[in-house]
Amino acid sequence: MTLEKTPPLPSVPDPSLPSAAALARARRRASVARFWRQYRTHRSGLLGLAALALIALIAVLAPLLVGDDVQSVTHAPGTALESPSGEFPLGTDQFGRSLLGLLVWGSRISLTVGLLSAALSVAIGTLVGIIAGHYGRWYSTVIMRITDWFLVMPTLVLAIVLATVMSRSVWTIVVAIGVTSWPTTARLVRAQTIAIESRPYIERARALGGGHRHVMTRHVLPNVMPLVLAQTTLGISGAILTEATLAFLGLGDPTVVSWGGLLQDAREAGAVSSGHWWYLAPPGIAIAFVALAFTLCGRTVEAVLNPKLGAPR
Repeated sequence: MTLEKTPPLPSVPDPSLPSAAALARARRRASVARFWRQYRTHRSGLLGLAALALIALIAVLAPLLVGDDVQSVTHAPGTALESPSGEFPLGTDQFGRSLLGLLVWGSRISLTVGLLSAALSVAIGTLVGIIAGHYGRWYSTVIMRITDWFLVMPTLVLAIVLATVMSRSVWTIVVAIGVTSWPTTARLVRAQTIAIESRPYIERARALGGGHRHVMTRHVLPNVMPLVLAQTTLGISGAILTEATLAFLGLGDPTVVSWGGLLQDAREAGAVSSGHWWYLAPPGIAIAFVALAFTLCGRTVEAVLNPKLGAPR
C-alpha cells in the first residue's frame, strides 16, 4: 500500500515583512541620504547649490518682483540709457526700461533654455551610448562614426546653422543646442555600458531569459545614471553660454527677454563705443555667475559619484 504524497501548501507571505517595492524605496532613500552626506562636505558644491537656489527663486518669483510689464517698450518708466540711480539701480536700456527688471525677467528664459537643452542633449547621448555599447559589432561602428562627425564639428557652428534655417523661437534654440552637444555624453555612456555588460550579473540576467530591452533598461541604465546626472549638471552651464552666444548674434527669439538678448541689444545701441558699461556688465556677470554655479555643482556631483577624482573640498 502506497501513500499518496500531498502537494505542499503554497507559502503565504508574511504581512509583517516589507514588500519588494518598499525595500527598493528604502534603498533609494538611503542612497540619496548617503549622496547628500558626501555632497555637503564639499564647500564649493554647497556654494554653487546656494547660488543656484537663489537664482531659481528669483526666476520663479520674477512676475511678483518686477511685474509682467517690465518688457513693455511703450510704457517704459524712464528715459533711454539712464545711468544707475536710486530709481534704477542698474540704469535703463535704449527704450528706458529698467535693466534690473529685465535682468530678473531674463533669468527665466536663460535658465529654461539651459535646463531643457542640456536635458535633451543628455537624453540623446544616453540613448545613443547605451545602444552602441550594448549591441556592438557594426551597429556600434556606424553609430560611433556619426558621433565622431558631430564631435569634430564645432558645436556653435552647427547650432548657428540650425538656428538660421529654423524659425526664431525659444524652442528652436533648445533644439539647436540639444541636437549638437550630445556626442561627449554618448562616448562616455558607451564606455560605461561596455564596462557594465562585462560583469557577471549581466550574464546571469541573459541566461535567465532577459532580452535586450530588459538588460538595457533594468541593468545598464540605472548604473549609468550617476554619470548622466553629472554630465547634465556640467552641460547646463555650456548650454546657457551657447544660448547667450546665439542671442548675442541675433539668432534668439526677439519676442522674449534673455541675458544674451540684453547683450545683443546693448551692442545694437552702441553701448560699447559710448561707454554705457551698465548696459553690458550686468547680463555678462549674470551669465558668468550662473555658469560658474552650475560648474561647481557639476564638479562636486562628479567627485561624489567618483571619489577617485580627488576633487578639492
